[in-house]
Amino acid sequence: MEIEALRSRQWFKLICGASYQHLPAIRHLAQIYTLAGADCIDMAPDPATIAAAREGIAAALDLGATRSPLVMVSFNDGEDPHFRKAIFDPALCPSDCPRPCEKVCPTTAIQFKNDYNGVISNLCYGCGRCLPLCPVQIIHTREQVYVPEDIFDEVLNQKVDAIEIHTQPNRTQEFAAFWQRLSPIIPKLQLMAVSFPDSENLRDYLISLIAGMQPQPRSLIWQTDGRPMSGDIGDGATRAALQLGRKVLDFQLPLGFVQLAGGTNASTVPKLRQANIPVAGVAYGSYARKIVMDFLESRSEEIPDRLEEHPCLLWQAVAIAKQLVSQIKQN
Repeated sequence: MEIEALRSRQWFKLICGASYQHLPAIRHLAQIYTLAGADCIDMAPDPATIAAAREGIAAALDLGATRSPLVMVSFNDGEDPHFRKAIFDPALCPSDCPRPCEKVCPTTAIQFKNDYNGVISNLCYGCGRCLPLCPVQIIHTREQVYVPEDIFDEVLNQKVDAIEIHTQPNRTQEFAAFWQRLSPIIPKLQLMAVSFPDSENLRDYLISLIAGMQPQPRSLIWQTDGRPMSGDIGDGATRAALQLGRKVLDFQLPLGFVQLAGGTNASTVPKLRQANIPVAGVAYGSYARKIVMDFLESRSEEIPDRLEEHPCLLWQAVAIAKQLVSQIKQN
């Protein structure tokens, strides 16, 4: 059913964040977007995150969701901005600093309070917006490293249905080596995806990646990362996503579906239709998370751990998510 959504160009993927590990939010997002009709939910490849998402999906199915979205986890074949965390020593902050890092952080991962100062690691997904704003340039990043073999049991136990590899230009050998590390479980997966930014000689690079895909996947998505992690900063962020999607479609690659990401938001599908760009689907990350979490956090009360015990709140959140999901689902 989910793969059929790719064929019919109605595929909706939620990106929870390749390094985002706030487990209560992962559970909420998985539950809400399952009820809203998402086809796939992408997340960090650690067992705790997978378990939180699976719990949210199960809660949605108990409430009448008609199907379970594919559970996807993301890896990288080298350094990648999606797999990093901000880090700094708050003791080095000037006492009179206006703290622009705290103001710009989209997940309130940077906090200055009596009981905590600094970056709450589980809330940070590596957007990098704080880095250029620090007046004294003390914010740095550390790589979030995941070992693919750690999730083999999750795949074999059918808790993970799909894997995405984030790659960058000129990494043909690194990609092929990483694919080989995954080779014992690729036949068990319903779907593989490759995420990449724009670059010179991009078609040649993608063709070179296909040569390293042994064994071949059952189904493949080319995820065009137009403007990474920027969908929540304004409608204009989607322009790069559309441009890269059109470019890769024009390559007429011999294998795989083309799916947008990077700068996607509520204006993406209307602009896709206006420009007649026939991609198979759209993945939404920061924007999809923001519209739901902003609603849940706007209340004076704390967000409950189990939204199913607060049906009025849950279904209001689902209605917000469904407005986004329904755009790609309309014929």
